[in-house]
Amino acid sequence: MQYEFTIQVSPEVAAKPDLLRDNVADHNDIPKNEIEHIQILKKSIDARQKNIKVNLKVKVFVNEKFIEHSIKLPEYPDVSNVSSEIVIIGAGPAGLFAALKCIELGYKPIVLERGKDVQARRRDLKAINRDHLVNEDSNYCFGEGGAGTYSDGKLYTRSKKRGDVNRILELLVAFGATDQILVEAHPHIGTNKLPGIIAAIRNKIIEHGGKVIFESRVVDLLIKNSEIKGVRLFDGTVIAVNKVILATGHSARDVFELLYKKNISIEAKPFALGVRVEHPQQLIDKIQYSCDTRSPYLPPSPYSIVKQVGGRGMYSFCMCPGGVIAPCATSPGEVVTNGWSPSKRDQPTANSGIVIELRNEDFKEFSKYGPLAAMYFQKSIEQQAWSVGGETQRAPAQRLIDMVNGKTSIDLPETSYKPGLTSADMKMVFPKFIHNTLQNGFKEFGKSMRGYLTNDAVVHAPESRTSSPVRIPRDYKTLEHVQIKGLYPCGEGAGYAGGIISAAIDGEKCAQACATSIKTV
Repeated sequence: MQYEFTIQVSPEVAAKPDLLRDNVADHNDIPKNEIEHIQILKKSIDARQKNIKVNLKVKVFVNEKFIEHSIKLPEYPDVSNVSSEIVIIGAGPAGLFAALKCIELGYKPIVLERGKDVQARRRDLKAINRDHLVNEDSNYCFGEGGAGTYSDGKLYTRSKKRGDVNRILELLVAFGATDQILVEAHPHIGTNKLPGIIAAIRNKIIEHGGKVIFESRVVDLLIKNSEIKGVRLFDGTVIAVNKVILATGHSARDVFELLYKKNISIEAKPFALGVRVEHPQQLIDKIQYSCDTRSPYLPPSPYSIVKQVGGRGMYSFCMCPGGVIAPCATSPGEVVTNGWSPSKRDQPTANSGIVIELRNEDFKEFSKYGPLAAMYFQKSIEQQAWSVGGETQRAPAQRLIDMVNGKTSIDLPETSYKPGLTSADMKMVFPKFIHNTLQNGFKEFGKSMRGYLTNDAVVHAPESRTSSPVRIPRDYKTLEHVQIKGLYPCGEGAGYAGGIISAAIDGEKCAQACATSIKTV
């Protein structure tokens, strides 16, 4: 017999199978020797009380042998000789999962990625960290796997209404991710693990007849009579095709510029912008777990906080327990920060983006750029940070209480941000309304999380790539661009996703829409 129970246990019981078996047997009147196996289906931590508990959904096998079923990939056909080709611009999660779906449906994907493969990207990441050199095509945002590959690999999403989250998680497991991502409330792969999974996806695409072409930046979309006819690459190569999935990510400013130049409809999209704050992980554990020393059965603690400050939302974003801060500029002359964690989340510091909501009226100074106004506002902050930081990748930084008090820090704590820091008052980086909102918001944060507001924390500027500053409008039924037939805006860069899972879901949807369109012709 199989039984499902929802139980709450201590972290130690959740971590030790023998103790968990005792607990289930004692609380459900099941003889211990009759329990063949306990499978954990879902797991989350409840740290609201001093005595921390772990919520578990378990399946108990009583007098029945447990047979583990491995997750398998779909039976992908060979599309090598298929004539129907679909060009996919971008090899991030939206592009890669679109390509897999194309093959599953019997169509040949041609994936064009401006950057390098996951291994070759490492040299360019080293160059930006060590030498402050930004490769505009290969960096933390551009390259195989997209921004998530080397900036954390979080899989949490609120987009369950958009599609089948479990399907994407199971595909990731089949490509090499730990099956714990199917269990954890906030699943995470880790920057050290994700590159191998991305490479496995690419190899599967190629194995079944698809193409993945690196260092192939698209510089033009070929359009005739409001219909896509092909793409032109930076080297002059033309690929003739009438189905294009545009999955270039939230930082592809040259693509947004191209669309605007060609009078292809795009819209300014409000986004969020702020700073990235780094605390000692031990301090966050103490605050969140109400302890001086974290239990060995508990993971490094995250935090999530939301406040209304002067009528604007201010909140934590992409919180990375046991992680580091990375330089994520995509062009010379700008500074951008982001955070990531390895799979074990075992670094001594915790960091999080702390951002405020922006509105279209905030960009009126850049109104001459039309639908690119939000993008140019974003860009101006990043360029100002580069100037204030010393015209290198050194990030302007300030101790947290010093920032709240408007005082330039005399010295700075050691940081995980490898290019280094420059002590600066944040009012030199941000417009007054952002700076004031951050100052007042951090005071509110300190009231909610006692100990959070401390000079042991350091503020790095800016956190500016939270989402795309542009939306590329599409028909809600066909998913085609509202103006250009055969063009499918997709994923985070088009304004329809907000992370790895939702981007992958949107990639699959766009591939399905392409296939449906081809069948009806």
